Amino acid sequence: MINGRCAACKNQRRRCPSDCIFSPYFPPNDPQRFVSVHRIYGGSNVGKMLQQLPNNVRQQAANTLYLEAKCRIQDPVYGCVGIISKLYEQIHDTEIELAKIQTQIACHKPQNPQFEAESNFNDLSTVDAELNLNFLPPQSSSMEQFHWPSQDPNWFN
Repeated sequence: MINGRCAACKNQRRRCPSDCIFSPYFPPNDPQRFVSVHRIYGGSNVGKMLQQLPNNVRQQAANTLYLEAKCRIQDPVYGCVGIISKLYEQIHDTEIELAKIQTQIACHKPQNPQFEAESNFNDLSTVDAELNLNFLPPQSSSMEQFHWPSQDPNWFN
């Protein structure tokens, strides 16, 4: 048990027993963690879930419940699925952009097989110098719009 009451017991205005299921996962210095989980799942349900799990996975379960609760509070309709969908969309857009760039590179490769055998294609600067390519990606690249949710300062607040 942590000194004093855990965040769950403080929130529920009860005495924290020595064998409190919440105290290892909801410390008193982070009350918002339990408030978020309690708001989405309910304190009683969280306690039941944690009791049904083996001790070695309870911390991970508590962390997952907290993450999912935070996402559900921020986006009540989609929650974590909304973030996952956005990331899949960004991956798809990036794959399309990569395919376009690979097509452009293939168009600029010489058609002479003897030239390809003589050239050192492992060194990109050599290829650029021999073919005189000055490729710059488009200004409105989808990678400029790509950001991880953790880079957003309001994402986990």
